[in-house]
Amino acid sequence: MYSQEFQNSLKLVEQARAKNIALEPERMTASQKEELLAQYHPDYRKDQFAELKIGPNKGEMVPIELAEILQAHSRITAEDVNLDAPDYETDVLVIGGGGAGASAAIEANEAGAEVMVVTKLRMGDANTMMAEGGIQAADKPNDSPAIHFVDAFGGGHFAAKRELLSKLVCDAPEAIKWLNELGVEFDKDENGTMITTHGGGTSRKRMHAAKDYSGAEIMRTLRDEVLNRGIPVIDFTAAIELILDDNGNAAGAVLMNMETGDLMVAKAKTVIIATGGAGRMHYQGFPTSNHYGATADGLVLGYRAGAKLLYAETLQYHPTGTAYPVQIFGALVTEKVRSLGAKLVNVNGEVFMHPLETRDVTAASIIRECSTRENGVNTGNGTAVWLDTPMIEAIGGEGTIEARIPAMMRMFGQYGIDIRKEPILVYPTLHYQNGGLDISDNCMSTCVKNLFVAGEAVGGIHGKNRLMGNSLLDIIVFGRSAGKNAAATAKNTQVGKLTLDHVAKFESEIEGAGIDTDVVSPKLLPNYTNQKSI
Repeated sequence: MYSQEFQNSLKLVEQARAKNIALEPERMTASQKEELLAQYHPDYRKDQFAELKIGPNKGEMVPIELAEILQAHSRITAEDVNLDAPDYETDVLVIGGGGAGASAAIEANEAGAEVMVVTKLRMGDANTMMAEGGIQAADKPNDSPAIHFVDAFGGGHFAAKRELLSKLVCDAPEAIKWLNELGVEFDKDENGTMITTHGGGTSRKRMHAAKDYSGAEIMRTLRDEVLNRGIPVIDFTAAIELILDDNGNAAGAVLMNMETGDLMVAKAKTVIIATGGAGRMHYQGFPTSNHYGATADGLVLGYRAGAKLLYAETLQYHPTGTAYPVQIFGALVTEKVRSLGAKLVNVNGEVFMHPLETRDVTAASIIRECSTRENGVNTGNGTAVWLDTPMIEAIGGEGTIEARIPAMMRMFGQYGIDIRKEPILVYPTLHYQNGGLDISDNCMSTCVKNLFVAGEAVGGIHGKNRLMGNSLLDIIVFGRSAGKNAAATAKNTQVGKLTLDHVAKFESEIEGAGIDTDVVSPKLLPNYTNQKSI
């Protein structure tokens, strides 16, 4: 299967394994980390960012690809729809069918509100399904939300909105309890106690998991709860524009049937954006671990309606995306592999960093190794480093991999690679949208009243980098909060006259700024052909 160059490198990795298992690499100092990030992390490449010329974040820098869709034309004009005759009316309109949207819908329904979910793919087709490693919560005797806060605040370069991060960590134990009671099958010992492990940047073992398909297990449970409650879910229907009322409040959305292109109007007292991430934008040409619909739709919808973005210039490149074989290029290799004992090794069999540094530092370290021909492994499709998975069973005993990361074993096994016996090749993959819409601690946009946001579309929860397990946590904590607060707000809301005046206003800004573009947004789906996408 491997070339002679691969075989030579493999031999070096195998020969050094016993020594590398015993090796305790030093963690980097703060100054070493900053120097490394500045030189090698994609977020620091100034030539890959553009200045926004219009909108609430005018003058700020964002990825070139994001700037293009944020400053693009709307897919519609006010003349394309009849706002006076809505096709749907509800108290709470949830845009997005992933973990955040499902959590929001459940809690809004529990609060007595009439709820409707619209999702451009199917319920559950979301990054939540793709999450593998686990969900953090400080619910063990040697841990606390305060310690969780310190870990996450430092890991996010001390840039998180304190009130949001505080809510995340303080509500975490209750979130785990809620999921457990809904039926999520977390890993537990023979006494029924949840098993927890370390993640990158954590000082305590607080990672709860369901094998290595934690997100799929959580999404399965949430989806079933939504459907069992009879909450209406409109599949294959995208929100392509927010609707405001004449008071400037969020009051619904223009919807488009993804199969027919037909337009519909949904009127609502409150709106929740839970549209997820941006991996399928393939910033800087990176592969992605994200699901097919992750095209930053919520950022576009909110921005055009006047919602401000926070930290939109920061993305998370998961350090261990699959680099070989090409059929699964970019697929996620969960951080749990490293928390179980596997270390990152270069072409010469050398461990080049502590395996549980924060994700941005780990990604930058791998890129540094691959920037020199002497340290990176040539895969035939780029350069990579080894993740020495046989270390796991050398440390934890035979059967550990099948028991703890079975999905990972099966994924590579399909291509003849037994990760119990041979290492795998990895390189950073575009994974998480650190930045997003700016919200208050009640999940409402700081700029648009009655517009709530939850999940990956939010900016500021994690700062400028996120620790493993805090994204599955934030979709639950802020999804639930958004649902409760949107339902409470809806009870006292009288919707004014529906309008799309903000669309025309934004179009005038495009013209006034001299932006010459034929791009329309939201993008909705990536385009991997030469044909024009929807």
